[in-house]
Amino acid sequence: MSIVDHFAALEDPRIERKKLHALIDVMVLSVCAVCSGAEGWQGIVEFGHEKLDWLRRFVPLKNGIPSHDCIAYVFARISPEGFRSCFMSWVESVREKSEGEVIALDGKTSRRSKDSKLGKSPLHLVSAWACANRLVLGQEATAEKSNEITAIPKLLELLELKGCIVTIDAMGCQTAIARQIIEQKGDYVLGLKENQPLLYEAVDDYFTTARNDGFKNIKHDYVEDIDKGHGRLEIRRHWICEDLSTLPYPERWVGLRSIGMIERECITAGKTSLEQRYFINSIAADGKQFAHAARAHWGVENCLHWRLDVVMREDDSRIRIGNAPAILAMMRHLSLNLFEKVTSKLSLKQKRFKAALSDDFRAEVVFGLQF
Repeated sequence: MSIVDHFAALEDPRIERKKLHALIDVMVLSVCAVCSGAEGWQGIVEFGHEKLDWLRRFVPLKNGIPSHDCIAYVFARISPEGFRSCFMSWVESVREKSEGEVIALDGKTSRRSKDSKLGKSPLHLVSAWACANRLVLGQEATAEKSNEITAIPKLLELLELKGCIVTIDAMGCQTAIARQIIEQKGDYVLGLKENQPLLYEAVDDYFTTARNDGFKNIKHDYVEDIDKGHGRLEIRRHWICEDLSTLPYPERWVGLRSIGMIERECITAGKTSLEQRYFINSIAADGKQFAHAARAHWGVENCLHWRLDVVMREDDSRIRIGNAPAILAMMRHLSLNLFEKVTSKLSLKQKRFKAALSDDFRAEVVFGLQF
């Protein structure tokens, strides 16, 4: 099934007698435009006028290209849940599932979507990133005046977690979230900070004492990674063990099996920085698996959030009305996913430029067609 088939089920929020342009026409136009570098309604319209004949190979567009007001009206009223359902349906059709895949959950704020006059907070989306597939699996917006703790469980409910390792930073280190992941047949590696003060102090004391004693008589696993390049040397040391005897109320954490510590030493221009992070996990004391999961988690920052900001300029978007910020954010996610499915060594920036220039390449990216 093509992307057109998956989004054909999206409910049109408009009154029937006022529909001049079919919803699927607006969606296909917008996806193609965003893939080609459009960042707002006017850009989508300009792309449509330039590529009308090409677009009509895939959707009718009987009444031509809609105005930017029409597109803005539609985006502001589309159901985010409905769009996400179509989005995730397409993702599941192209995703290659693998045992032990890391799914990283993390949030990002679209800073300029804030509307101070209307008292509207900026959009904050928690996204699920499949590290091996390099795909956004889904997203959930945090409620007004709320935080990621309320959005994470809702997003987890939508995901197939069986056989996967879910990684979340310290915000998601909650007993209810750990329980939900286990109940959905997944495993977890959760960052630990002072928001769980007793547990954090216990894990900190444990590893401090263990290291001072050289881990004498403590069964554990250790892995060290070294990265060198661009004038920087980075050493990552990973310790993981299954001794939970010193933890306060470990039974509260369903599935808890191990605790871990990562020390990151970075040497740049003769200056050394050192940071330590702690984790609680449902995985066994396997250093390689622990290091892989912790390292893969940062893919959501480097491969998703960084590219959304730097390449797709998400933080510069001033679109604020209704549901439009959420729909456009999910459309950027869809665009990233589409580019990931194309076999090419080009960077995302280069792919977008090529999509703007080449009708054949754009057809391959959006519709999976090769000429």
